[in-house]
Amino acid sequence: MQFDPYRLARPLLAPLTILIGTALLLAAAPSLPPSLSAIGPVLPWIAMLTGVGLSVLFNRGRTFIAFLSLLAAYAGIELARSAGAQSFPVIAVFTAVTILVPANILFALVYAERGVYQHRNYRWWLIAVAETVAVSWVASAGNNPLSGTAWKDLLDHWLLVAPPTPALGRVMIAAALVAAVWRAWPDPPAHKPRPLDVGMASLVVAFFIACEWFSSPGAFSAFIAAAAILLLMALMQESHRLAFHDELTGLPGRRALEERLPGLGPVCAMAMIDVDHFKKFNDTHGHATGDQVLRLVAARLAMVQGGGTAYRYGGEEFAVLFPGRSVDQAFGTLEELRAAIEGYRMKVRSDDRPRDSESGSQQRNDGDESQYKVLSVTVSIGVAQREPGLNAAQALRVADQALYRAKQAGRNRVSR
Repeated sequence: MQFDPYRLARPLLAPLTILIGTALLLAAAPSLPPSLSAIGPVLPWIAMLTGVGLSVLFNRGRTFIAFLSLLAAYAGIELARSAGAQSFPVIAVFTAVTILVPANILFALVYAERGVYQHRNYRWWLIAVAETVAVSWVASAGNNPLSGTAWKDLLDHWLLVAPPTPALGRVMIAAALVAAVWRAWPDPPAHKPRPLDVGMASLVVAFFIACEWFSSPGAFSAFIAAAAILLLMALMQESHRLAFHDELTGLPGRRALEERLPGLGPVCAMAMIDVDHFKKFNDTHGHATGDQVLRLVAARLAMVQGGGTAYRYGGEEFAVLFPGRSVDQAFGTLEELRAAIEGYRMKVRSDDRPRDSESGSQQRNDGDESQYKVLSVTVSIGVAQREPGLNAAQALRVADQALYRAKQAGRNRVSR
């Protein structure tokens, strides 16, 4: 797949817009009317609490940890500020926050997503309680015999001196950012960046800016709010992606197809496509190989010409819409697509391929193709178009009937 810098950078446009907009809003803050200025102090709370709630509702463990960490950090700093802006509790809590928030995000990114409701999820709560107790203990240094005064000397160490962000905090923030970027762009030429991981990386950047502006409470609150809003946007984008896109093939899913149908014009060719003998193929080669075949077929369908858009309909079935095209105009394109799939020799991973990625890479470099098996598949296609008195959904069913005729006629053909 050709390297497309714009495709990779496009997910960054919204985060950059929000960060720049936050900076411009801060610059214009003195001239804002009181009604707008009053929103500033409550916006971080609204954004973070909304994020926690939606994370629980959508069962997204990583975002729940990120929002909860951000919320606890902001609450702790606001509570410590009551002792005085330059007091030791403020410095202690701020230092701990710059280390613990990115550390929590880093661990959440390293571990697989298991949701909020997971087996033994009490361990995260124990960690949260332990962090809260530890920060409270350090922040109370000098105020009671139990905490002592040693923490005051420790926070004078060059790794922990704050504000602005202490050196150890910067290391943790950098590590969390690298982990988020690595998850978002695992293989730049072949994968679209994932919204939640882009959102997590954006949150880390906004959090770092907030920490650097800690001495200005207004700027700190504004960028904490921006961090929460960035992750909220990513959470909504991810939910939309899961609802409207097929995870296996990367094509728009059936829900996206059904929402597209009512908006189609009076002229539209529609095709239903089925992989021939797919059940037998699965039984012979295994479901893992079957999934690879579906992805490869979907990749060919995604490149359909003639203004067509491909969708995963379900199982081994796909649909292609040609808005503004007649059956005659789409028929040739579909025939070319059928022939291209028939002639395409797909190299899929064989069962005896080395599990170790380094060994597999070495075999490829040595020209050893034994780790692959070469397979080919065919598809049957039924095509129809909207007629007077038929809505788009009914026309799609007519295309499905044409697909059935293609199968009855021997498969590997286009029927209308």
